[in-house]
Amino acid sequence: MKEITTRFLEYVAFDTQADGTTQTHPSTEKQFKLAEFIRDELLALGVNDVTLTDKCYVYAKLPATPGCENIPGLGFIAHLDTSDAASGADIKPQIIENWSGEPITLGESGLVITPGENLKGHTLITTDGTTLLGADDKAGIAIIVTAIEKILKEKIPHGPLAFAFTPDEEIGEGTAFFDVDFFGADYAYTIDGGAANLIEWENFNAADAVVLFKGFSTHPGNSKNVMVNAQKLAMEFDSMLPPCETPAHTAGKEGFYHLVTSCGDVSSARLNYILREHDARILKKQEETMLRIARYMNEKYGTERVTVQIKERYRNMAEIVEQYPFLIEMAKEAIAAAGMDIATKPIRGGTDGAYLSFMGLPCPNLGYGGYGAHGETEYADVDGMKAVVRVLLYIAQAFVSNPPPFNKLRCEK
Repeated sequence: MKEITTRFLEYVAFDTQADGTTQTHPSTEKQFKLAEFIRDELLALGVNDVTLTDKCYVYAKLPATPGCENIPGLGFIAHLDTSDAASGADIKPQIIENWSGEPITLGESGLVITPGENLKGHTLITTDGTTLLGADDKAGIAIIVTAIEKILKEKIPHGPLAFAFTPDEEIGEGTAFFDVDFFGADYAYTIDGGAANLIEWENFNAADAVVLFKGFSTHPGNSKNVMVNAQKLAMEFDSMLPPCETPAHTAGKEGFYHLVTSCGDVSSARLNYILREHDARILKKQEETMLRIARYMNEKYGTERVTVQIKERYRNMAEIVEQYPFLIEMAKEAIAAAGMDIATKPIRGGTDGAYLSFMGLPCPNLGYGGYGAHGETEYADVDGMKAVVRVLLYIAQAFVSNPPPFNKLRCEK
């Protein structure tokens, strides 16, 4: 069998950085290179049912072994792309075997990291400090493909299994063309959560808010009681939002208003916000707060100076996943069986699992053994990656030994 380290290093050699500005699907053609490589690798391993779509989704299926045909379908999902927050090209990994616990210097970049004490003695893979590593989520891909290889080589009994490798997760479009029916699983797990012992099943509810300001420009020498500066309106609007409800002042399940970008001049201005809250009712109150401020300002200035446009993005997958508690319990049992302490936390962001859960595929999130995603200090824990392979195999076998009910959402279709 191929070592998971070898497989992972092969994957990170591909530059698969997503680009949210292209308005294409996938957002970058280079993601196809890795998709094609994975397709060919799966075929070489003996997976007969492999599909690469024109939107850069790789689907693969293993039919149930004899006697396991009537077990609900189980899926595992990871994403091909990397973040646009740091370069994903020409990655030069450093391999540190049996890490001593001492700080690790990243090449000649001047950057130094000190991983957690719990990783002492593990094999770690870091960057050279000039690029990201791509463990998010190529470690997830390596874990899934390694699990597939073990299932085939060791002839492990299993029910129907489905696998998918998706583009553009990092720009929020990983499920834009995901075909849940073609995928065919009743339940799935994304392998995209960070530390190897992690299970996540709740995330933010999310909305985007665009606030537009209409000013009136005149010559500043003759503008008394006439000029309305749209930039000043924007500053006034932002000042009326709760000052402590920002990312810099919140943690855990606490939500926030986050001013992402701003632009403007005297005549017009624009503020772009993201709104996040684990409780959907509080998110609705955030939206109402912004609309109320706009109404107040329009009354104050006597005309439609402020317009708020709100678009909902994704919802808290706990709303769906908690209806299927066995998914969480199986994952916890698998993590413990792999020799790890169980870690859980709410996701302070979104995940493909949230979109998929509301598309009819309940889908909590597992860790992949990576840390420091989206930056030059990213690193991967090889021992953790191997442990997650065992987690996936445990869950697949648990579906055989103690089959869950079929997904009622799929059955209703």
